[in-house]
Amino acid sequence: MAIEPRYPYEDPHVLVEDRISDLIGRMSRTDKAALIFHSEVSVGYVDGSDHWGRACAGTLLRERGITHFLGQGTPRDGRDITQWHNRLQEIALELPLRIPVTLSSDPRHSVTDNPLTSQAAGAFSRWPESLGIAAIGSEKTAYEQGEVVGREYLAAGIRVALHPQVDLSTEYRWARIVQTYGEDADLTSRLAVAYFQGLQGDGGAESVAAMAKHFPGGGPQKDGLDPHFRDGREQVYPGDRFDYHLAPFVALIEAGLPQIMPYYGMPVGTEWEEVGFAYNKGIITELLRQRLGFDGIVCTDFGVITGMGDTFPAKAWGVEHLSREQRVTRLLDSGVDQFGGEKDVSVLLDALSSGSVTEQQLEQPVRRLLREKFRLGLFDGDRVIDPERANTVIGSAAHQALGVRAQQRSLVLLKNDAGVDGLPLLPLSPGIRVFVDGVEPSAFEGFASVVTHPAEADVAVVRTRTPDYADPAMHFLGSMHKGSLEFRPEDRERIRAIAEQVPTVLDVYLDRPAVLTDVLSPTAVFASFGTDDRPFVEVLFGEAEPEGSLPVELPRSMAAVKASRTDVPFDTADPLYRFGHGLRYERSAAERTDEA
Repeated sequence: MAIEPRYPYEDPHVLVEDRISDLIGRMSRTDKAALIFHSEVSVGYVDGSDHWGRACAGTLLRERGITHFLGQGTPRDGRDITQWHNRLQEIALELPLRIPVTLSSDPRHSVTDNPLTSQAAGAFSRWPESLGIAAIGSEKTAYEQGEVVGREYLAAGIRVALHPQVDLSTEYRWARIVQTYGEDADLTSRLAVAYFQGLQGDGGAESVAAMAKHFPGGGPQKDGLDPHFRDGREQVYPGDRFDYHLAPFVALIEAGLPQIMPYYGMPVGTEWEEVGFAYNKGIITELLRQRLGFDGIVCTDFGVITGMGDTFPAKAWGVEHLSREQRVTRLLDSGVDQFGGEKDVSVLLDALSSGSVTEQQLEQPVRRLLREKFRLGLFDGDRVIDPERANTVIGSAAHQALGVRAQQRSLVLLKNDAGVDGLPLLPLSPGIRVFVDGVEPSAFEGFASVVTHPAEADVAVVRTRTPDYADPAMHFLGSMHKGSLEFRPEDRERIRAIAEQVPTVLDVYLDRPAVLTDVLSPTAVFASFGTDDRPFVEVLFGEAEPEGSLPVELPRSMAAVKASRTDVPFDTADPLYRFGHGLRYERSAAERTDEA
């Protein structure tokens, strides 16, 4: 669907800055206002409302002129998302200025899913979470993952990635740790830059733009509570380590990062004003723009202006008293370019009509946003993409194989004591009987027979996760885990009872750094960060080996967590396992079979 240029801005032979100026000169006040909005929509829905009752992308495009959309939901295959993308681009071409649509995505390549912060992989290749990439610790692997994500996004028509997440996980109770690269600023910086470079490719028309988050670092959350909710709005720095949390952003900016998202939280007890980071002119203009020299796009985290009624109020922490029009005015004054998750363009139009926002104030944000569309080649060439090609690229066998290998390599072997034969329990020998808890029995096909009681087994395999104490009434918002990292008494007893009957392998999915002190009775213990059952079983039997090292420390007790300083890495007293701990197999499964 290549188009015949009508105006200079549609001519790829014209210099980009001249194209931008030409287009801005043709845009109405409404056109400019609409460009500032980056709305979330459901993938696959074009007109009317989606299953949540939200306006669909085609409706927002036609009726409000919005052209930036975060696509949420899991398509069945590559055809689904590309056909949706193509229909939106066709609608855009029906409008007077023919400004192309830009699609973005939260992370959608991991084994796990937190609906508030990521999407299930579905048709896309499945990798460990970022914390698993940090456990591998390889810049080559991070780059490789970025390349795969970039190829699959590009094939789907997704041109902006709302990641990497480079917050440092210095508060172990925080819900979003598994999507970070851990608590070490140097490791995070190196892996994030490698991932970004793989994702963006050549940075031109065949690239995906990265929007790193959450500036200036969302890790130091008071009591580990998350600022999606009012009780988690405070970020605190008792160790005076504010600059430590900036380090990954500095590295990414130096590498050419094009977009940044500030978090909802507000700094408390620092030199900075105690308002949410997006509303904070000192943070956005003075620190990010002037001190760090960032001239890219700043997009707010989603829902800081309007919210969704009493259940989901606007996350306008520190400025709750302001009207919506005043919030819009303040955001633009702080140095923000785009409003994430907002759809009500009339709020900005009212601010323009009242004079609290001038059209001159929109000039810089509009230029930045248009520059990005031009840089990504969205105005040029064929605006539709091939659904059949997308289906061969997205989740291809080669990509899936890379993801599975990373899943296996990311496993951290914490403990591997001797079994009944006096040798380390792992790797297991094929042909044994296993009792399973939290594992799909079919994953053992070809390796072992699954029995129904621990007493009948040679080995038990238990998979569980870091405890959480989220309110079940929050439904999908319960995925924002909080509270104690210690196991409930009934879970400790269940694991202990199994381990007393038979040599046991325990795997704990660490979406937060669990307190494992009371669940170490099993003979072997793994930490995982997103590994499917079958790849995990292959590691148990030595067809692949765990190569991970802890990217965070594991605390000995909740008392140690509570006593640690929120912003300081490696600050819990006498950790159970230190950063970098990870055992390796001493012999292969074949060697063990020969010995037997």
